[in-house]
Amino acid sequence: MPNKRTDDLSQDAEALYEALNQLVRVYQFRDRDRICCYDVSVTQCYAVETLVKQGPLRLQALAEEMFLDKSTASRVVDTLERKGYVSRVEDPEDRRAVRVQATEAGADLYERIRADLIAEEKEMISGMPAEVRQGALTLLRQLTRAAEIRCGLVSECCPGQTKDK
Repeated sequence: MPNKRTDDLSQDAEALYEALNQLVRVYQFRDRDRICCYDVSVTQCYAVETLVKQGPLRLQALAEEMFLDKSTASRVVDTLERKGYVSRVEDPEDRRAVRVQATEAGADLYERIRADLIAEEKEMISGMPAEVRQGALTLLRQLTRAAEIRCGLVSECCPGQTKDK
């Protein structure tokens, strides 16, 4: 005979799956529609964001951060370099190697896109009570952490440490 707790957990997991699936789908369309107005793709925007937040990275490290293979990351960087949003610089630790960094134009682009998306987010949550907003934030952070651990992206025992670092 099935356990009520197991049934509830299964129902909650299914409902969460459906709700998150819909939310991710909506956000993917939103990001695509908003970011394309800036003459970059969502992937290109994520690359610039990563470089703005983390500083110069080798191409392989950028690819890993973005969950892309190196050849895809290389094409993304090539396009961004042509647009003036990133540049390749000598790696100070290994003069044979190259790092990719966001240019001032790239950092400005990221900040404009970020401000636009945050303004939209603010408008969207403006009618929600503070406790609902805070509860949603807590839940999303916990779900993100659980997913990162489940997918092997971070170490469960060492908060903040990512895989292979």
